[in-house]
Amino acid sequence: MAVHIRLSRAGAKKSPFYRIVVTNSRSSRDGRFIETIGTFDPSREVSFRVDQARLDYWRGVGATPSSTVVGILKKHAKAAASAA
Repeated sequence: MAVHIRLSRAGAKKSPFYRIVVTNSRSSRDGRFIETIGTFDPSREVSFRVDQARLDYWRGVGATPSSTVVGILKKHAKAAASAA
């Protein structure tokens, strides 16, 4: 079973809100998932939350993040480093 970390869309029409989920690669975008590890709201400036311990655990056991999730993680890590 291939496990991926990717976004699951929620929210209203034209007002998306995403959950960062760990899921089987064969599940649909908004289908069944194993665990929710964070949230992302693109309409707000600072709206990214992730449980870093769970993210590290899933990456440690072989879960592959999608390219979108990797980009979001890099963007917010860079912003956090420049703010500190």
